[in-house]
Amino acid sequence: MKTLLRSTLAASFLLASALPVFADARTEAYVQKNASEVLKSLNNPKLTAAERTAAFSTYMDKFTNLDAVSNFVIGKYSRRFTEAELTRYRKAFRTYALTVYEYELDAYRGEAVEVKNSVDRSETDSIVNTVIKRQDGTDMDVRWRVQGKEGSYKVVDVALNLDGNLIWLAIEQRAQFIALLDKNNGSADALIKKIESMTADLKSKSRS
Repeated sequence: MKTLLRSTLAASFLLASALPVFADARTEAYVQKNASEVLKSLNNPKLTAAERTAAFSTYMDKFTNLDAVSNFVIGKYSRRFTEAELTRYRKAFRTYALTVYEYELDAYRGEAVEVKNSVDRSETDSIVNTVIKRQDGTDMDVRWRVQGKEGSYKVVDVALNLDGNLIWLAIEQRAQFIALLDKNNGSADALIKKIESMTADLKSKSRS
C-alpha cells in the first residue's frame, strides 16, 4: 500500500498551502469535534477489533462524503459507467476507503487532536491543518479538506504523513484508478476487482 501512495502530486498540495489563511472557526470546530470522535473510536481499549472497525466506519460515514470521493477518484469514468456499474463500484470503494482510513489513521492513535490553522480555498472549500498529540511525544500532522457550508460540512480528502511526506489519499487514488481504467478500456469490472484485491490485502495487514 505504501508503494502505491509514495508518489504525491506536490503541485496540488503547494497550491493549497500557498493560499491565505482565514482561520474559519466553524470549519475548524467541525474538524476538531469529528476528528476527535474518529480517533476516539480507534483508541477505545474496551472494543474488539470488529467493534472498533464498526464504530470507526460509522463516524467516517458521517464525517466524509464518500459518494463525492468515489466520483472524484475515477474522474470522467463516473459519467461512463452504467448505473449498475456505479452501484457495484461505489460499494467496493466504500469498503476500500474505510479500510484505508482505518489502517492509516490507526497509526495516529493519540491523546488529542489540535487544530493549528485553516486555509480557505473558497467559501465552501477549506483545508484544516491539525496535529495529533501522542503520548510518546511524536506529534503527527494531518490535513483535512472540508467542503460545504455550516450544517453540511463533509471531508473529501485527508493528507497523512506517509514515509515522511504528506500524501492526499484521494488524489493518489485518483491517479492510480484512472491509470488502471485507461489501460483496461474503462472496464468497471477490472477496477472493482483491483479494489477488492487491495482491500483484502489491507485487511490482512490491519493492526491489532
